[in-house]
Amino acid sequence: MKNIAVLMGGYSHEWEISLKSGAVIAQHLNKDLYKVYPIHILKEGWYYLNEKSQRFEINKNDFSLKIENEHILFDCCYNTIHGTPGEDGKLQAYLELLNIPQTSCDSYQSAITFNKRDCIAVLKPWNITTGNHLYINKGDTIDAELIARNIGLPLFVKANRSGSSFGVSKVYRVKEMEAALEVAFAVDEEIIIESFLDGVEVSVGAYQIDDKIHVLLPTEIVSENDFFDYEAKYEGKSQEITPARIKEENKIVVQEITRRIYQVLKLKGLARADFIFHKGTPHFIEINTNPGMSKESIIPQQIKASHLKLTEVLTDIIENTIKQHTS
Repeated sequence: MKNIAVLMGGYSHEWEISLKSGAVIAQHLNKDLYKVYPIHILKEGWYYLNEKSQRFEINKNDFSLKIENEHILFDCCYNTIHGTPGEDGKLQAYLELLNIPQTSCDSYQSAITFNKRDCIAVLKPWNITTGNHLYINKGDTIDAELIARNIGLPLFVKANRSGSSFGVSKVYRVKEMEAALEVAFAVDEEIIIESFLDGVEVSVGAYQIDDKIHVLLPTEIVSENDFFDYEAKYEGKSQEITPARIKEENKIVVQEITRRIYQVLKLKGLARADFIFHKGTPHFIEINTNPGMSKESIIPQQIKASHLKLTEVLTDIIENTIKQHTS
């Protein structure tokens, strides 16, 4: 029986969401194949929390546990940390140094995909359509009027390295820009300003087993709020319709773009790409390489709609991760 560490938590605003994702992963792993250890990676410490809520500290020298004189090493880590350090490459680099396989993409790919600016820059030469963008760093001189003229109103102000819509604001008037920048800079020192795209929003999951990239059915997102913000994502303020109510040819197009993005970026494990069909063309928004896996999340919905079982998909991903690591 293999020892599997389910990594959850993290150091970002998304740590609580990650704990929910990790709980779902731990619940659905095949207990006939795996001994599952939910591992909390938090600022307060790294530890295994057993069913009796007892804590056992992780030895960071070799990422191991000691329980009743048993030294436990892990055959694979299922990485479900959103944000730093599990989605930006830091934890991946640590595990790579220790030669421990983990299910998310590797450290270099994680660093690129977590940085929205870098990800867009890498994908543009591959004819991936995006909106218009402008980048700002903390301390830069900011001309709100010029930004509005160049990008157009309304627009989005986003923290560059964040997820779950933390640090995101929709700006309708120039006078709203200052407050939006404050919200974003509270999360990250780098800001991305993005043109508003009007159209159907869809999200597409994918994962790779051996040489085959499996692309799931697109989900259509209909937010009750002004955009797909935190409330819409996690507090029931949206409709998530799978499969999306789009033409069959549009479904195929967005699935193929997702496959190409996954391939170009050399991703691994489950990932989810977000698009908006603006004037009939899917515009890439961002890619999540450790997407939410809580009960409210999109990927579990897509797996179910694709007539797949979550436990079997997770087993395939873990076994493929171990195989690729040792090959």
